[in-house]
Amino acid sequence: MQNTKARSNIYALLSRVLLQELDEKTLMMIKSDENILDFFPTLKEWAPLKEVPNEKLLQEYLNPDFVNLSLLHLIPYETFYTREDQKIETGGANPVTDIYSAYNFMVDFEVARTISADHIGVELEFMHHLVEAEMKALQEDDAQAAKELRGIQSEFLNKHLLKWAPLYLINVKYEARTPLYYDAADMALEFMLSDNEYLAKELNL
Repeated sequence: MQNTKARSNIYALLSRVLLQELDEKTLMMIKSDENILDFFPTLKEWAPLKEVPNEKLLQEYLNPDFVNLSLLHLIPYETFYTREDQKIETGGANPVTDIYSAYNFMVDFEVARTISADHIGVELEFMHHLVEAEMKALQEDDAQAAKELRGIQSEFLNKHLLKWAPLYLINVKYEARTPLYYDAADMALEFMLSDNEYLAKELNL
């Protein structure tokens, strides 16, 4: 159960950091939690994190970097990487739409400010949604449902995130101008691979 909770928290954190610019509340959460900072080793040692006021840190360092990585230079959408014409599928033909619907996962495009459901932040949020459902099944002593949910997580990782996200994240590491996004990309890459191994072991794949 503890491991499931940790997995849920990591997917939620990665989704939040990669989905949209940070606000002061999220920045404070990262800065004040040693456990979270341990996931961001380069950021932890970054002088501006300690020396620059939060508002300036967001406006002049972190958020311009996010815009550069997610809106200007790189494209954080699955279909850009998986379609031959490199077009982003914004309609019902998007490959993740059916699986989201099947597991009651709604994308709030206004809040997320994404143009399509296959944004990396949304796909990571869906993984968080599935792990939360698994945790609920474990709390209710429904081992079968928990196992089925682990199977869905494994399938989603392999059919979706691991097919394209590593390429995007490697590019983020290369292009990042701040340690936050360098570390977030590094962490997401490592975590998805290790979580995939964990799920394969749990499912005896």
